[in-house]
Order: sequence, then C-alpha cells, then structure tokens
Amino acid sequence: MRPSPRRLPTAALTLAATLALGACADFSGIAPQGSTLAPATLGLQAPAPLAPSASDFDSQWWRSFGDSALDALVTQALQGNPSLQTAAARVARAQALTEVVGAADGVQSNAAADLSRQRFSSQGMYPPPLAGGVYETANLQINVGYEWDFFGKNRAALDAAIGQNQAAIAELQQARLLLSTQVTRTYFALLRLQAQKAVQQTYLAQREQANAIGRARRDAGLDSQQEFLSGPITLAEIRQQIEALQEQIALSRNSLAALCAVAPSALVQHEAHLPAAPKAPVQDGVPLDLLGRRPDIVAARWRVEAATSDMAQAKAQFYPNISIGGFVGLNSVGWNNLTRGGSEQWGAGPALRLPVFDSGRLRAQLRGKAAEVDGAIAAYNALVFEAVREVNEQLISLRSIAQQEREQQAAQANAQSLLHIAQQRHKAGLLPQSAVIQAQNALVVHQRQTIDLQARALDAHAQLLRALGGGYSAATAVAQATP
Repeated sequence: MRPSPRRLPTAALTLAATLALGACADFSGIAPQGSTLAPATLGLQAPAPLAPSASDFDSQWWRSFGDSALDALVTQALQGNPSLQTAAARVARAQALTEVVGAADGVQSNAAADLSRQRFSSQGMYPPPLAGGVYETANLQINVGYEWDFFGKNRAALDAAIGQNQAAIAELQQARLLLSTQVTRTYFALLRLQAQKAVQQTYLAQREQANAIGRARRDAGLDSQQEFLSGPITLAEIRQQIEALQEQIALSRNSLAALCAVAPSALVQHEAHLPAAPKAPVQDGVPLDLLGRRPDIVAARWRVEAATSDMAQAKAQFYPNISIGGFVGLNSVGWNNLTRGGSEQWGAGPALRLPVFDSGRLRAQLRGKAAEVDGAIAAYNALVFEAVREVNEQLISLRSIAQQEREQQAAQANAQSLLHIAQQRHKAGLLPQSAVIQAQNALVVHQRQTIDLQARALDAHAQLLRALGGGYSAATAVAQATP
C-alpha cells in the first residue's frame, strides 16, 4: 500500500520536530579548560642557517660513535627485547580498533538462519489450527542496515581511533629510542670500567716491580723496614680496587645482556677503548622543531587529538541517530515448507533514535570527556617542559665537560711530569721510593678522572641525542610499525 499524500506532510513535520529537539541538545558550560603551550613560552629557537638541526641526524644515531660492537648490540636489542614486542602488540591492537571503528560508517549486513520446534499458545494471537498445536518453524533471511552520520558521531569515533593508533606508533618509536639509549649508555659504562681496570692493573704491575726493588734495598740495608712499608697505597688495596671494578664490569655485562635479551655468556667478550664523543648536533639552544622530533611528544599530541575527538563523539550523542534497515528471506511453519512458493518475506524502513530524558547521563559523560582532554593537554605540556629541560641540561653538561677535559689534560700532564722528575731524583738518590710511589698514585688518580670525563662526555652526548628525538620521523615510524 502506498502512503497517503496527507501522511507525507505529517511525517515531514515529525522529522523536523525531532531534528529541532536534537538541535536543542544542551551541553552548554562543558568545555576543556587547558591549552597547549606556545613554543615562544619555552624559549625554543629557530636553527641558525649553518647549524645542524635535530632532524639532521640519522635514526640509527648510535652509529655516529663509530663503534661496530655497539652497532651490533643495539641491533640485537631492537630485534629481541620483550618491551618492544609489547609496544608492537599495542600498535597492532590500535590498528585493529581503527578498522573496527571505521567499519561502522559503512553498510552493515548479516545473515540469519533459525530452525525450531514449538507449541503455539491456544490463547495467543495465532488462530487454529496453529493455536494449541506443535509445529516446526524455519526462518532464513539477510538483514541490511545503514546509519547516516549527519552529526559526525562515527567520524569523531574514527578520528579518535586514528589518534590512538598514531600515538601507539609514536610510542613504539619512543620505546625503541629508550632501549637503544639504555644499551648505548650501559655499553659506555662497561668500557669506562674496563679502562679503569686497565689503569689499575698497570699501576699494580708498577707497584709490584717497585715493591720487589724496595724489598731488595731493605734486605741490603739501604732502606729501613718503615721506608719499605710507607707507600701511600698497599698492593692489597690496589687488588681490592681491581676486584671491585671486576664486580662492576660483571654487573654491567649482565645488564647489557638483559637489554639484548640474551644470556650474559652469549655476549662477545671484548676489551674496546672509549671512542671520542662526536660533535653535538645542535646550536647553543633548544631547536624550534624539537616538538615534532621527539616521539614521546608526538604521541602526547596525538593523545590530545584523540581525546578531543572522543569529546566530539560524546557531543554527537545528544543528537538523533537516523538509519535505514531492511531484510529479505524465507519464513515458514514446517521445515519442508521453507522453499515453497509464498514463504518469501521482506521489509524495509527508516529508524530514528533521539535521547530525551537520560537523568543527566550524557552531560556527565561529556564532562568526563572534557576532563580527559584537559588531562591529555596537561600531560603534553608537562612532557614539553621535561623535553626542554633535558636538552638544556645535556647542552650545559657537554659544555662543562669539554672545559673540564681541557683542565684535566693539563693536570694529568703536570702529574706525568712530576712523576718523571721524582723517578729521576730517586735514581740519583735524592728522593726515597715512597716519593715515587706517591707521584705514581697522583698520576693514576688523574688517569682515572680523565677516563671518567671521557665516559661522561659520551653518556651526555647519547642522552642529548635521545632528548632531541633520536632522528625520529613519522614516515619511518609508520614503516617500522607496518607488519
């Protein structure tokens, strides 16, 4: 039956009234209060024309140290560390969720088949002979539905899912960056300990030789027992220091093995030297593009975008849902009648759903989403402040370490000269052996301080590269996250 022409204006008025009710959706007074920080408030600077920027170094930044053993360790860690596998699983989950949400904006269809045996009530709506009888029923049909996204609910949900997916991808890169930095710093700490141990072993050999000479002089009556035992540091103390360094070396090797997800015995035993720290890749100041070069900041910004889209979806809940649905299939009483003529059935029609009274549920939900936006913005701002602090601290440390190294080189050269003079005067009989030992001890102290400064320079450089984002780029991040 076709609808009467008189019914069409009535239906149109009903739809218009419904849309008017939706337009009166009340979410006044509910909005986020936070705002992201402006770069100018953070002291960020545009790179100088000839100064390299944070984007000018490779994502495999650890290769700038020129150590093949370090390259192999970082590669091994990035392939097998469980923390990266966990982050990759979060990316896969976010990508799947994006596909699920995106499917809601298309036509939905499903098939259904039902077979049952039932008794029909004799007091129900069915007339005899069905009333009071037991019959088999069969139903086979296909259902189709589509919802128009007039108010952007599905679009906002998809934007939120995309934001979460992009944040997960950036967080995977942040996990890779943190892991490569941990491996690099642990490796340099291991080299520092090995260098310290080598200095102490050389010193021990020198002391043992001097001790043998001193014993011979004592036995010959040239030196007293007190003179023989008056050295500032005994051999036992040096051996104890070597043993302490050996313990720290074993612990560092164990940490390195854990980061690479291998047994300590699987690590290649090598005695490498501390490499020279490469030149810092930035000018004196925090580069302006820092906010787009750190994967953790990029992830936090995507979290803000996702939370904002979530709030937009919550607003869309105040408006009506308009959809159309239909079905076509077969239905019969008696299974053998399902395929007979006349068992076909179909239907189609629009549907409209509009919230009217919900006891404040939608407003409360919207307030919660607004609070999530504020929380995401606050987390982003805090991370930006932390990033600027980290970069500034490493720049300060690198400048200070460079100055300390210059002073330390002069101090060590002076200690070397004093030892040479003491050795010459001792040979001439003008100084006792204890004076030579004291000069040797002073030189060893300076040698160990030099090693510490070299290691600190390498560590600060690695932390600076991490603070600058480790050569992060969105294109590389997406490529590495794609299975």
